[in-house]
Amino acid sequence: LMGLKPGEDIGWETHGNLDQFLRLEQGQGRLELGKTEDRVDESHEVSDDWAFIVPAGMWHNVVNTGELDLKLYSLYSPPDHAEGTVHATKADAEADEH
Repeated sequence: LMGLKPGEDIGWETHGNLDQFLRLEQGQGRLELGKTEDRVDESHEVSDDWAFIVPAGMWHNVVNTGELDLKLYSLYSPPDHAEGTVHATKADAEADEH
């Protein structure tokens, strides 16, 4: 589960060995996708009830473009975090090296 405040983003990232399913439950945002680290190849405006699959190796980011918190969740295959992992803030998540 993730919550992004207005203007916040997940951060430009990739997962080389796993596919990711993301579902936006509440809010407005922008999904960015790229084949390489230095370029956004696609950008999509997204909102409540959108779901997207990010294939392994695809660079991606979700940006909250709305005025309210954006709420989404993510599923990985295979799992990317140890069972019971909780990051209360984005800073905590970025500091966690697994």
